[in-house]
Amino acid sequence: MRGLIYLGLVAALFGASPACAGTLSVPMDEVRMVTFVKPVATVYVGNPMIADVTVIDSRHVFVLGKAYGSTNIIALDTNGREVSNNPLTVFGRTANIVTLNRGGEQVTYSCAASRCETAPMPGDQKDAYDTAMGQIGAHQDAGQKAATAAAH
Repeated sequence: MRGLIYLGLVAALFGASPACAGTLSVPMDEVRMVTFVKPVATVYVGNPMIADVTVIDSRHVFVLGKAYGSTNIIALDTNGREVSNNPLTVFGRTANIVTLNRGGEQVTYSCAASRCETAPMPGDQKDAYDTAMGQIGAHQDAGQKAATAAAH
């Protein structure tokens, strides 16, 4: 009985919620919400090329999977003490993906209803990947120009 009480106290002190209890897995280009048992003041991502966090409030953050890989997320309280330190794995997209293999070349498409568009993935042929990334950059630039023009 004493052992159970001790384990309960340890769990309460280190407070891990289901989202923070083990490895957090997030699909690339998707968001998951993480809930902390204790309020946190700062949240760090070990490798911001793999994932990003957006703080919602003192107990919740959104984690965005940006690229394949593994890293960790550390949350600190207002005194700089560690509240949580958990591994994070970002894995590939899982739904509506079609990969076309032609000889030694590969191109990946994301499909919805009756339309498919290129969705660059590691391993895709360089021309298709570069074209898609250029289109994404042009789209982002146009959005930033429109936002700047609307602000003036």
